[in-house]
Amino acid sequence: MSTNLSGARALRLGILAAAAVLATVLGGGTAAPAHADPPPAQPYAVPDQFLIDAIRASLQGGGAASAPGTNDWTCKPTAQHPEPVVLVHGILANRNDNWQTYGPLLANAGYCVYALTYGGPGGDPDGFIGGLGSMRNGAAGLDAFVDRVRQATDAPQVAIVGHSLGATMPYWYLKAGGGAGKVSKMIGLAGAVQGFERNIVTTGSADIIQGEGLPSSTFMQELHDGGITVPGIAYTQIVTRYDEILPYTAGLIDEAGVTNYIVQDLCPQDYADHLSINSDPVTARLVLNALDPGHPQPVGCTLVLPAIGVPPTGPR
Repeated sequence: MSTNLSGARALRLGILAAAAVLATVLGGGTAAPAHADPPPAQPYAVPDQFLIDAIRASLQGGGAASAPGTNDWTCKPTAQHPEPVVLVHGILANRNDNWQTYGPLLANAGYCVYALTYGGPGGDPDGFIGGLGSMRNGAAGLDAFVDRVRQATDAPQVAIVGHSLGATMPYWYLKAGGGAGKVSKMIGLAGAVQGFERNIVTTGSADIIQGEGLPSSTFMQELHDGGITVPGIAYTQIVTRYDEILPYTAGLIDEAGVTNYIVQDLCPQDYADHLSINSDPVTARLVLNALDPGHPQPVGCTLVLPAIGVPPTGPR
């Protein structure tokens, strides 16, 4: 794998630094819940400003920490939510900064929630940067993590929520990497199951983009041969028209057993992009409804900005 890790780290730090300046200019804001109707006495605050909260997570805990509400290995699923949720991050992210919204959101909703870092330098599970290298290797790491979650919780199956690359690699895992039978639901946010059209993101992720992500790659051909989906798994695809990294159609699947959502079809004033879809209240409600389809709740509509998320409203 010819990965320019120093270049990838420099780019990521540059993005975080620029976003920190922007957060300072905007003045920050009180973290409002992404869950539209939280019950009283929530144990975790649920932030909805993606970059601001990702920056804070990177500065305070980095990759060694876990997002609030995740990786409690004593958690036992309830009768209401019998399946643990596994969160799978995207390129250059980790288990902490990618899931500052969904860790607390899902834990507050009563789920046992787990998140891993995969694809880091040397396979470091506590690394600051993940999502690099071979997606096949990432799928193997995900399989081992899913088995660990199932063993710890005594749950026969888990649900997966993935973002970006984490909404791409797991589909191959489900079809060809041992995940069939271990996963009941796959929920993808801004994924690229149709493949990457061009070299994107960084030199450090070139092995993904050029080697496995292009539609002509063996990886993508294996994923698409005979259909992307696996019978018995419920798939939910959530994308945004304002995705600046991928064509939003790259995350849609036209197959039986798949529910596709375009955020702006539900909320025209939602300008979530590839980043802020991960802290978007509309997307959050869709995820909760997909995890618990027997008890769907109304999907609201609020202004969401690219990169930032819900606009800051005051001092934090």
